[in-house]
Amino acid sequence: MGCTKVSPACDGCYAEALMDKRYGKVQWGPHGERVRTSKHTWNDPFRWQRQAEKDGDRPFVFCASLADVFDNQWDPQWRAEAFDVMRRTPNLVYLLLTKRPQNIVKLSDAAGGLPSNAALGTTVEDQKRADINLPALNVAKIETNPLFTFGSFEPLLGLITIPPVFMPDWVITGGETDQGGHKARITELAWTRALRDQAIHAGKAYHHKQNGEWLAWGQSLEDETTNLLSFGKDPERYQTVNGEIYSRVGKRRSGRFLDGVEHNAFPEVAA
Repeated sequence: MGCTKVSPACDGCYAEALMDKRYGKVQWGPHGERVRTSKHTWNDPFRWQRQAEKDGDRPFVFCASLADVFDNQWDPQWRAEAFDVMRRTPNLVYLLLTKRPQNIVKLSDAAGGLPSNAALGTTVEDQKRADINLPALNVAKIETNPLFTFGSFEPLLGLITIPPVFMPDWVITGGETDQGGHKARITELAWTRALRDQAIHAGKAYHHKQNGEWLAWGQSLEDETTNLLSFGKDPERYQTVNGEIYSRVGKRRSGRFLDGVEHNAFPEVAA
């Protein structure tokens, strides 16, 4: 547990809101501590491995959801031990998401090499981060040979164009949610549509995780019960951006529909 904010995507960090500000278990920031999770947590993958063997499938595991696995302030031994757990649980597919893809090759090599059942991903919230992080992820793909690569375009904060050479194998989009005192920013509908279209055109798996707190008018509500007009013109609940009208309906009601469709694609992995 623990991390340091490095980009605008970090402004509403859910892990900080939960583990630092709410529970006080770890201090965020460059001078904050990094705390190892419990022995029970480290034993969970072996339980999941036994179940996966029984079921004959390969479930995905999001690793280090309260930290960044390629944060260079981790104790290097923790990363080496985490990689060892991954190698000993081959039925599991580990999703290693980082905002520091430039560290992947060096830190993986120091930990004995990237496990063959690990996938590498990076957070990309806007074009600036796309121009920095996607080329770095591509270098890591060449150097470490992950199971696949993925881009987490969440929270999506701007229009992004991905050069074909840097297109990851899996594209995940999502709007922002409120976290503590941080109020969600609007993810414009055009930004999400652009990434959807780029991924599908490139033949890549596309997954739309959530719309976030805000929903554009004309989009499908999850429960179909809320009248968007009822929020009036309070700027905290209603905004017009680039010709689109958005209402703050909350993440549950905004749901996952994009132009009436749920996008649930996952990359295919060998048995």
